[in-house]
Amino acid sequence: MDKFYIIANSEKDEGLKVSKRVAEYLESNGKQCVLQPSSFSVREPFTHYTDISEIPEDTECVLVLGGDGTLLQAARDVVSRQLPLLGVNLGTLGYLAEIDRESIEPALCHLMADEYTIERRMMLHGQVYHRGKAVAEDVALNDIVIGREGPLRVIRFNNYVNGEFLNSYTADGIIISTATGSTGYSLSAGGPIVSPETNIMIMTPVAPHTLNTRSIIFPAEDEIAVEITQGAKEGQGKAVASFDGDTNISMTTGDRIVIRRSVSDTRIIKISNISFLEVLRTKMKN
Repeated sequence: MDKFYIIANSEKDEGLKVSKRVAEYLESNGKQCVLQPSSFSVREPFTHYTDISEIPEDTECVLVLGGDGTLLQAARDVVSRQLPLLGVNLGTLGYLAEIDRESIEPALCHLMADEYTIERRMMLHGQVYHRGKAVAEDVALNDIVIGREGPLRVIRFNNYVNGEFLNSYTADGIIISTATGSTGYSLSAGGPIVSPETNIMIMTPVAPHTLNTRSIIFPAEDEIAVEITQGAKEGQGKAVASFDGDTNISMTTGDRIVIRRSVSDTRIIKISNISFLEVLRTKMKN
């Protein structure tokens, strides 16, 4: 690889010191590198953090400096360009950002020598409908969460798979996650841990008002629709659809969100020999 672009979380990389050091190292080795100029923490509503028009057309690799959250946001931003991403973790151990501060230069050497592999990670596409009309859409690498909004009251959700009624949940919310997202919010809600290369969708209720509710796993080709119905008390059920904990779209009684596999995947660069199981063992000890 010869041409790089850096997306940095300025809250974790104060003054972009690490990012500038990375850019200087690449350039000192005869490579091209562009550093995203704006703060990663600032954006307008319903826009993403990275303006992909600023990424040079011949970019071969995007280096994401921050953590798993930064990498999730970057993945959604650049998905239309299908650029491979390498995550550099500037915080605690993550599942996605595999390189730490001490390993940056060796990792860059591997990239420049084309010594790496690329994993393709399935993404979700969600489209929200109000009165039968599509009003908003976005993609997610980890999960799409449909949760209650406003006062502390549960919502009733009707769930459909490929147009066929599946069940109803009275709960605080529902998580539809990918295998990559199985170690995130879905895990906290009691969902299974799934190897990230697996192409599936996991439906996990959040605080359901029943004792026998479990996660359900569906093939990636299925279509899941979640409809908001009246809450536990009379009146409008208010909810919000959240994409990777970032983009939030308000929903109300009668609205539905249709979730499918995205036509584009996220491409994650792997350099180290650390397996998912090894990362999992380390995380489970904490």
